Order: sequence, then C-alpha cells, then structure tokens
Amino acid sequence: QVQLVESGGGLVQPGGSLRLSCAASGSFFSRYFINWYRQAPGKQRELVASIASGGITNYLDSVKGRFIISRDDAKKKAYLQMNSLQPEDTAVYLCNVVGFNKSYWGQGTQVTVSS
Repeated sequence: QVQLVESGGGLVQPGGSLRLSCAASGSFFSRYFINWYRQAPGKQRELVASIASGGITNYLDSVKGRFIISRDDAKKKAYLQMNSLQPEDTAVYLCNVVGFNKSYWGQGTQVTVSS
C-alpha cells in the first residue's frame, strides 16, 4: 500500500514559479512509475509529466521547457518544478504512482495562476 501527499500549490502570478512535492509512504518507491496529472474545472484530467524508475521523463507538449519532473528515491519524493506559469496552468495537480499492477493517487494540490 502506498499513500501519497502532495504539497506546494498556491496562488502565483503569471510568469511565476512553484515547486510541487509528492511524499510517498510504503516500500519499493524506486520501482514505481511516477506521474503528475492536472484537472481544471470542466476539463478532463490530463497527464502533465512522467518519470520512470530509470529517470526517463516525458511531458505534455504545452509544458515542455517550462516544467521539470524529478524524483528522489531515497526520500520517497517526487517533484514538479513549474516555471513561467500561465493562467491556463490553473488546476488541481495530482501525483500518481504506478507499479506492481497497482495505481495510487494523492489528494491533489491546487495551483492558481492569476494576477
């Protein structure tokens, strides 16, 4: 069983930055595939960034060059560094880990980009 807790969301002006964290409990964190999703009101949940156990990353086209996903397996944490934030990035951001035929979700953290 894995429990995930996100933090780091908040209100930021356009062009600003935030760093989201996802803290995990449980074992074998290093073997999990980690995803960051986001869901805006009235929109479908979308995959923002992923990082495999070997460190290979993948990004949604609209965040490439602005967001960076990373992981610290020793601390059982994942991060999403978000730069040059725009109003369209406003959403609840959720951490998801997948492995051993199971998928776990955090409760999400709100990111609001507004002047």
